[in-house]
Amino acid sequence: MAHRTLLARHAEALDAFTDRVHKIAADQWDAPTPCTEWTVRDLVNHLTAEQLWVPRLVRDGATIASVGTAYDGDVLGDDPVATWDEAAEAARAAFAEPGALDGTVHLSYGPSSATHYCGQMVTDLAVHAWDLARAIDADEQLPRALVDFAVREVSPYAADLTKSGLFAPSVEPPPNADVQTKLLCLLGRKP
Repeated sequence: MAHRTLLARHAEALDAFTDRVHKIAADQWDAPTPCTEWTVRDLVNHLTAEQLWVPRLVRDGATIASVGTAYDGDVLGDDPVATWDEAAEAARAAFAEPGALDGTVHLSYGPSSATHYCGQMVTDLAVHAWDLARAIDADEQLPRALVDFAVREVSPYAADLTKSGLFAPSVEPPPNADVQTKLLCLLGRKP
């Protein structure tokens, strides 16, 4: 049952990001995002590269060293939306394979359970779906179950993400903030 719930959240996060990718107008690819050093294209490229890693790590048992620089640089090519769609579906399929979440993956910081890796991917997708929505002026509201999951997932290690430079320092949420606002503030966003 836990795996089914995790896969449901992963699918929901992929769908949220995909929905926003499909709303990017031709003149918005160079627009800034809440990720201060990334344009819309940079953000979509980052998430696409992340999805490309999933089949290699989860299904193939690859290591960071064995994959090397295959997903460095621009992975989007001339049709970024189609490239995102293909990478997202490959990641979805890899995590959904029987037994995939029972394994271990080799990440930059060492071996990790596939369930932990999937949880990290869910949170990354959710927060970046908000980033993309903000950048392209789309609906910023994320599904409540997804937000609740992401808060539970990231809270134990949010401070480590800040120290690593992967996310900006947390921001104090406004009084009476909803759960989504608290999640975004925890990860350095100013909703």
